[in-house]
Amino acid sequence: MADFLAALGLVLVVEGLVYGGFPTLAKRLASEVLSTPESALRAAGLAAIAIGVGIVWLVRG
Repeated sequence: MADFLAALGLVLVVEGLVYGGFPTLAKRLASEVLSTPESALRAAGLAAIAIGVGIVWLVRG
């Protein structure tokens, strides 16, 4: 459970860096997401999941 909370905290740090440090970039990225096809978003999300699982597996395995 501690690892999960640490990972959640790191996600919040990265999100905070984008929104707090570069709000104009965050708005531009959000508008790009709206114009991106769902299939591309789904593929990117699944790729991110696979990469994330791979990283955790390498680090914790």
